[in-house]
Amino acid sequence: MEINQLSQAWQEKWQAKNFQDPTAIQQKLYEPLKEGEHILGVSPTGTGKTIAYVLPLLERLDPNAGNQLLVLLPTQELAIQVTDVIREWIGDVGCSVQPIIGQANIKRQIEKLKDKPEVLVGTPGRVYELVQQKKIKAHLLTTIVLDEVDQLIAHSELNAAQNILKRLQQQTQLVGISATGQTVEAGFRDLVRRDFKLIDVTNDQGEQAADVLHGYIRTPLRKRGSVLKSLAHVEGMRAIVFFNEVQDMGSVSDKLTYEGVANASLASDQNKFARQRAIQAFHEKKVPFLLTTDLGARGLDFQEVDYVIHYDVPYGAESYIHRSGRTGRMNREGNVLTLLSDHQMKDLKNVSQKASADLHEVFLYGGRLSLTAPTKTAEPKTKPKKDKKESKSKKSSANKKKAKPSRAKKK
Repeated sequence: MEINQLSQAWQEKWQAKNFQDPTAIQQKLYEPLKEGEHILGVSPTGTGKTIAYVLPLLERLDPNAGNQLLVLLPTQELAIQVTDVIREWIGDVGCSVQPIIGQANIKRQIEKLKDKPEVLVGTPGRVYELVQQKKIKAHLLTTIVLDEVDQLIAHSELNAAQNILKRLQQQTQLVGISATGQTVEAGFRDLVRRDFKLIDVTNDQGEQAADVLHGYIRTPLRKRGSVLKSLAHVEGMRAIVFFNEVQDMGSVSDKLTYEGVANASLASDQNKFARQRAIQAFHEKKVPFLLTTDLGARGLDFQEVDYVIHYDVPYGAESYIHRSGRTGRMNREGNVLTLLSDHQMKDLKNVSQKASADLHEVFLYGGRLSLTAPTKTAEPKTKPKKDKKESKSKKSSANKKKAKPSRAKKK
């Protein structure tokens, strides 16, 4: 895809969003998707995969021809987010989009389906429920996208996705999108049972995620809450904090709130309204921390997230990759920090090596993060008097320094 291939309205929208040149996945998916090919697209997190499939597939729509494109995602949050992305572009092709997710009012969804939106975005369980009720006619769909397909394959709603696919016409275009190509190809083949073209740009020059520092802070488990509180006061701190267990996340959230540290939490046991409030609070920068589990590791795209903090060492490399992918998106710099005890160092090194991440120890002191350990110097018994103007000048200079870890020693 080249920018000049897009309509004038889309070119203006692209520029208004300050998008740069199309990424490798955006370039390589454009023509095959417009031609109706079956595709499995693989690209690292933060490389614009949603736009990569949305634009060419929207161009294939026939206005006023009813449901044509269905996008399936593993969680409600991702479905809403992709719906919002599509809404930004679909008006220029004279079509409409409708989310179909669980926990929403099904009668209201059925009523809106009478307007025959060209694009449906939803989770497999609710979509299949409406397919069974014949409110969605799967055999009339011309394209189906399985976004975060590796999660859909492993998800509890896999059966629903399989049953939807069984009702498609043989000529229906099938598209899979993933950030992990090594493990998903065989599963996608078993799911769709059709020949497809694999477009994997993971190793393409320029398609790797931006400059991301992968660091760790040594801290005993009992002190992690205190360290997290201190991190909240680092200048410019805005982070997604990942936990392995929902119970730990809840207790840390309560403690932070009690100590005056604003935060929002996103968990699988919350209703959709609580999840939406948490996402909105973080999106609007009302809180420095969004606490979540692997629920928030996929697809959620927030602007200007400079930090990802692993409160726990992730269980595996795939989890580490997807969590860490929430920062350093679309060529922005990012920082990934893991809090760990000394006896967990082996686990973190094992995970990071599989994720191809170079680790650096990071130190937190004086409200700042640094790759250099603090040095302790003995203070004189009588402190020398400082010139007031000099002291004020130094203080002003120090306040202007950025709070991010210095990268001078990064290899």
